Amino acid sequence: MWALRSNSFKDVPEKLLCACIEHPDLTVESEKQLCDAILSWITTNTAKPEGVSRHYLCDKIRTSLLPLWFAAGKHSCPLLSTLSVKATENILSLARVPGTSSSAILRQDDLGQLENRFTKFTQKVDISGCPQMTPLVFLISLLSSLPEPKLKTKIINRHFSSYESSVLDQCMISKALHLGLTFEAVEELDISNCPSLSLESVIYILRKSFPLLRTLRAAFSLNFMTKMLCQMLEKFPLLNIVDLTLDISPVIPGKVSVLSSSSVPRQQQRSIPSSDSTSIFLFTIPLRWVSMPVESNVTKLILAGRTDIRDSELLRIADSCASLSYIDIRGCTSVTDNAISTMILKCKMLHSVLACHTSFGNSSIEVLSGIPSETQRSLSPRNQLQTLHVGGCHGVNGKNLSVLMPGVCQLISFCVRDIRYVDDALYMFSGTSLEVLDISDTEVSGAALSHIICRNPHLKSLKARGCRHLLPQEVDAHETKTCMLSDTIEEWYSVLGRSCKLEEIELGWGITYFSLRALEPALRTLRTLVVGVGGSLGEDGLKLLPSCCQMLETLVLYFQVISDSTLTSILSSLPHLRNLALCYCLGDISSLSFKLRMPTLRILKLERVAPWMTNEELATLAGNCLNLVELSLIGCTLLDSEAQAIISSGWPGLTCLRLEECGQTTTGGVSFLLECHALEDLTLRHSGHGISRNFIVQSASMLPMLRRISLDECDAEHGDYEIPSFSNRYFLSVVKIARCEHRKRSFDLLGSWLHEETLVVAWNSERVDRTVVKERL
Repeated sequence: MWALRSNSFKDVPEKLLCACIEHPDLTVESEKQLCDAILSWITTNTAKPEGVSRHYLCDKIRTSLLPLWFAAGKHSCPLLSTLSVKATENILSLARVPGTSSSAILRQDDLGQLENRFTKFTQKVDISGCPQMTPLVFLISLLSSLPEPKLKTKIINRHFSSYESSVLDQCMISKALHLGLTFEAVEELDISNCPSLSLESVIYILRKSFPLLRTLRAAFSLNFMTKMLCQMLEKFPLLNIVDLTLDISPVIPGKVSVLSSSSVPRQQQRSIPSSDSTSIFLFTIPLRWVSMPVESNVTKLILAGRTDIRDSELLRIADSCASLSYIDIRGCTSVTDNAISTMILKCKMLHSVLACHTSFGNSSIEVLSGIPSETQRSLSPRNQLQTLHVGGCHGVNGKNLSVLMPGVCQLISFCVRDIRYVDDALYMFSGTSLEVLDISDTEVSGAALSHIICRNPHLKSLKARGCRHLLPQEVDAHETKTCMLSDTIEEWYSVLGRSCKLEEIELGWGITYFSLRALEPALRTLRTLVVGVGGSLGEDGLKLLPSCCQMLETLVLYFQVISDSTLTSILSSLPHLRNLALCYCLGDISSLSFKLRMPTLRILKLERVAPWMTNEELATLAGNCLNLVELSLIGCTLLDSEAQAIISSGWPGLTCLRLEECGQTTTGGVSFLLECHALEDLTLRHSGHGISRNFIVQSASMLPMLRRISLDECDAEHGDYEIPSFSNRYFLSVVKIARCEHRKRSFDLLGSWLHEETLVVAWNSERVDRTVVKERL
């Protein structure tokens, strides 16, 4: 894997490559790595007249261990198209029937396809994105360490033949693990986005097989109850990093206007059999925990999006994790400021707090500032604070933050997005180590921003979209477009250009061709550029990008004027471009801009910039952008139902798809889009009146990775949709259904759809929340 990063990998001799692949000590983090290596080598050695067969090398890939999006996405690769189809079928056969018995698994042609490449050198294991990975399949994959193939089959037949892959008990697990399936070198495990691999069901396996585990990543484990976290940590005394991220709910207090809301507790779907001691271990909390929680060694804990975590759980975590130095509770809307401040108070080593869109407020700021309260007579300020993200916290403003800022001189990353009176806080900051600053959607002034930039030459990331006050008050929008900018604006752009080496920048109001020129020295290492509302680069500014931002990987443009020639120049001159978004841009863009082959492009958003796109042009786009995993099309009104087949055949590995106001794409139903088996996020709105009433449940049952779906009642064939329950939601976490009303006006003969409200259904491990908001989400 180290060799793969080298340009000379293509020169590895064939015999050496084959010997490495067949060697029992071949060590890879995931099967995806090996597949990429083989594909890279074959691609660069196609001209050689002699050598091993491509099929021989491809047959060495254990396709049943590939992530679904990766396996499906290789369908467009000529070298792996057949392999991709077979791999996708195998993965779906296991994923769609999670209760598959081991006898059915054993009937597969090659059991070795399910065996992970564990060796005594394996330090990291990555099986993320694998819906086929059930508890039983995971246990069988550990058998790869056994030397005799016949012994493996004999053991599985003897011990596991009568069990379903979704049900394991401790007795059966113990029988397998006593065979010596222990990998003491493994320090990191990633089982994120594995919908069939319930975290609580494999705790015992992980504990026995990976006794020295230090990092556990299990993002999107929706059914794992946060109140069981401390109990889990007790089983892994060496664990340092835990990631239990979930999708952040779109219903954020203060950001939306709630019209109605209700919650329904989760009903227990099954009783726990007495033999299922693994489940009993998880659902029973020992009495000693109430008074004496066991101390954990966890230093980094990521709980973003977990609305099921409450004050009691957060305080228990604080009691158990005295060594905690990094906490991420973004979007945890059920915890209060008092609980957050108590956690900060108890965790003395805490240096990073990510609490955007929570109740973080005065109490937490006072604890970080060292201001004593009625219960605490003396406190020490947290001078070691390195990361503070409090964007969208309406209990925070620049005035109360200004009390904290003088004492946080070591701050490296600071986010105050959508916070009032930011200038007060920025002027009080005296640190010189800042690398990341997010002041988007604030009233920050150019003078306050200059103050920060001058003192922090190591700034790498600046996000300042939506900052209207960066324009001087005496200059209106028309004057800005004609580049009549004041010295204040030019000053902070010039200071930024002279002193910093940026990797990411997001700007809007005030950015022009001249300010881009001033920034040019700082953009040599730029990887992400976002130009939002109020920015006006013009053709001259956009033409600068290929020469001054050669490392650019992400380019997002809102409301910019751009032509075919300029866009073609950008796409042909930026070899590392992976993410392109053109949103509400003006100019003479046509299909000619997308005739170039863009194999590196992974994300493409064309939002109200391609009204000319037909089915034929969409097919051309699919042929030139083979490796897309995210696609967003808005306002492509000439598309019809055939576009579904073009999308599903051209990009079968899509994980995110958004089609809005795209003609008659869904008029005849949505059958072809369901062939994009790896979809995780699906948005279909105003694209044809033909979506069936049971579409949400149907798509969740057929798309094993689907977590988020957004629809509009306008497209419902029978006027509404059936909302899933806990038992048939599968992997879904968020459903959004917008409601519109068709109104005619005297000047509009056809009428138009006017948004009225959005129903948001969000699940967590304990309940389902149904909320109706005024905004269109």
